[in-house]
Formats: sequence, structure tokens, C-alpha cells
Amino acid sequence: MNETYKLPKDFLWGGAIAANQAEGGFKLDGKGISLADLHKYYPEKSNEEISAMQHQGMSVTDIKANLADQDGYYPKRHGIDFYHTYPEDLELLAEMGFKNFRTSIDWTRIFPTGEEKEPNEAGLAYYDRLIDKIISLGMEPIITILHYETPVEITLNYGGWNNRQVIDLFVKYGKVVLNRYKNKVKYWIVINQINLIQFEPFNSTAIPYDTVENYEEASYQAVHNQFVASAQLVKYAKEINPKLMMGTMVADCTAYPFSCKPDDIILAMKRNRMEYFYTDVQFNGRYPQYALNYFNENNIHLDIREEDKILLKEHTMDYLAISYYYSQMVDSNQNTMNPSSVTANPHLTANPWGWAVDPQGLYNSLSQYWDRYKKAIIIAENGFGMYDKLEAGKVKDDYRISYLSGHIEQMKKAMYDGVEVIAYCAWGPIDIISCSSAQMEKRYGFIYVDLDNEGKGSGERIKKESFYWYKQVIESNGEII
Repeated sequence: MNETYKLPKDFLWGGAIAANQAEGGFKLDGKGISLADLHKYYPEKSNEEISAMQHQGMSVTDIKANLADQDGYYPKRHGIDFYHTYPEDLELLAEMGFKNFRTSIDWTRIFPTGEEKEPNEAGLAYYDRLIDKIISLGMEPIITILHYETPVEITLNYGGWNNRQVIDLFVKYGKVVLNRYKNKVKYWIVINQINLIQFEPFNSTAIPYDTVENYEEASYQAVHNQFVASAQLVKYAKEINPKLMMGTMVADCTAYPFSCKPDDIILAMKRNRMEYFYTDVQFNGRYPQYALNYFNENNIHLDIREEDKILLKEHTMDYLAISYYYSQMVDSNQNTMNPSSVTANPHLTANPWGWAVDPQGLYNSLSQYWDRYKKAIIIAENGFGMYDKLEAGKVKDDYRISYLSGHIEQMKKAMYDGVEVIAYCAWGPIDIISCSSAQMEKRYGFIYVDLDNEGKGSGERIKKESFYWYKQVIESNGEII
């Protein structure tokens, strides 16, 4: 990279959280129960076992048992009490110099079951206060409309997102928040990580695995319905404020081939193409032939209507948001087309949850997406989960600094090559509950929150070494990393 290259002066440094992993405030002010509130903490299970449960999803029996459970601990119901502590927490982020802050609006705070005719004013009032605070501290709010916070009634009464009736329920909610904040929020992400139907099927689709015969078909139907709902909201957003920027978001799940063997290269290519499927539809406005062929060859029959095709064509997305944590690799001798079927890369080291550290993978991902679409990109999530140690009131997290520094360097290289990245959101800038494991000890933050996996602790906020490092990164606009 040319050493004279400098990031744009208006580059948006910041960080991202999800409402369901931070807020707590379970059932306060009329809040309903979301899918995230069903995730239990299992102290007896290994990280591998928890990951397997995530990939499987939930059954109706699981859902009803967790709803009735009076003894288990459900961490996302409590979060870090951001519902009450957001003013102080945001001020800590502002102290680092944050230019953006990404969070989600919890659907169940606005429409507790998704079925109400009128929104819950107490929920909207909370987000009024939150968004006003973000703006008052000089941060650009980046708001996700759906981040795994589908009301549980959508699952129990409609079977999940594969039911077309859910489109109207979500659009009703989306229109309310778009209209409420159309003059305060410029950047919107309609659906978080819309492509994770194989990694987080229940979170993504709200479909219990025991209610459909062909789960893959139901999942892709759910995604189609999300495409349609997203296009409807893009249409509405442009009508009420043409300046609104509407984005789609994917988790980078593209893969390297294991070797130069043609079978490995072709498997990686086909796998990657089905990852680009989501953005191909939402940016190009149509289903690509390779995806239609895949559906036909795998007994997947979707209800795609003519009016859907017109809507998707006429109301495409403005920008791409991506999350990037690690890279993946596929070996044709042992892996399949399922995105969760991967082979460990011997050239990389991983964190305790098996996430391989690969900064160059971010350069590769950003470059591929830019070359394919020429759409502005927000890095909506990038971070390093690790067991942090609080010793003598301090947290020495040099491993996090090393991880983030390497990824920011690769982001800058991609931008030097012409990729238009407009914002960088470090994931979990303050410690929150892990999405995948429901653990508190899988920490990402620049700020340590003194709570354990069972919610015990003082809740005190403590600046880690990375806090001061990221402050310097922002002050120097990425010159010092």
C-alpha cells in the first residue's frame, strides 16, 4: 500500500451492538418476547456443543419449554442493562471519539407480539431517547431494523418467516420506525446477516426445525419473504425521505479452496456463488440462474410471484453492510455445499471458539464484493471474542489490539485499491452477551463489563488497554494502528 494514502476525513469510525445482546429490560415498558430471549445459558456444555445447538435451531418443544422455564438463566433477557445505562455507556464510546454507533431496534419493544395494530409508545419513547443521545454525542446512528428480534408469536402462530403473512407484519413495524426516525437516522440496515440460514437458522428464519419437512426449502422461502419485505421498506423509505440510505447485510461466509485441485476450486467457487446469491438478488434485482438451478437440483420449490419480481427489480439496496470475523476453507474430499461444512486452515490460528484469525481475508472479501457490485460498504461488524482477565483493575488485551490492527490495515489496503468503505464498526465495543454462545465471557469490548455468564457481578465499566488504542486510531483517522 502507498504509505501516503489517507482515509477520507469523513470516515465513520465506531462500533456496533445488537439490542437483544445489550439492553436487558426484559418485559419492561410493554416489551414482548423475542427469539433471542429464548436462548438459555448451558454451563455444562462445551463451546462445540453450543455451536452445534446453534446450527440445529429450536423445535416447538424447545420453545415452549424455555418459555415455561422458571429456573434457567437466559442471558439476553438481562444483557448489560444498556436499557438503563445507555447514557453513560455512550459517553464512554464518545470519549474514544466514535463517529458512528450501530444498534438495532427490538421489534418486540414496538410490536410486542408483532400482531398489534398500534405500536407500543413506551418502546418508541425509549428509542427516541437513545437515538437523540447518540446524535447529541456527535455519532451517526446506524440502525438495524431486524437483528434476531422476531417476536416469538411469529414462530408459534405463523411458523416463522416462510409464511408470507409475516411480510406484512414486519413491513408494518418497519414503516413505523422509518417514519419515526426518517429525519434522524440516515443509514439503515433492514435485516442483519440475511445469509446465515445454515449457521443460525432459528435466529434468522424463526422456523422451528420440527414443523417443516424440507427445512432448506423453508429457509430459502423465508429469505425470499425477507427480500420482498426489504424491497417494500426501501420503496417506503424513498417515498418519505429520498436521502435515506437503505442497506442489506451479510456475514462473510466465502471460502478458500483447500488446494489448487480443480475439484477444490470449483467447490469453493460454487459455495461462494451461493453466498453472493443474497446480494445478487438485492443489488441486481433478480434471481441469478445458478441459484435457480441449485433450487431445482435440490428439490427446493419457492413461491416467487410476479409482483415480487417487479418489486425486487425496482427497489434495490443502496449499500452493503458486512460482518467479518474469520475466513473459511473447503476441501472437496470432505465438505459439501452447506456453508457450515468447512475444513480448518492449517496456516491460521483460531480463538477458543474456532474462529480463524485472517486479516487478509477481509481484504479479499471487501475486494470481491466491491468488484462485483461497486456499492459503498459499511464494515458493520469486526471483532475478536476472547476470555479477558481483569487483574488489579486492568485488562491487558493486546491480542485484541493485534487482531483489530491487522484488519484495519487490510481495510485500508482495500480502500487504497478503490473499495469505497464508508464506516468501520468494531463489534461489541462494550462487552455484551455473545450471540452464538449466550456467554458473557466471550468478550469483544474496549470496555470491560463486570458481569459473568450468569449475570453476577458489579456491572462496573472498566476501560481495557484497547480502549486507549482505539481512541488513538480514531484521533489519527487510521494513521496510527
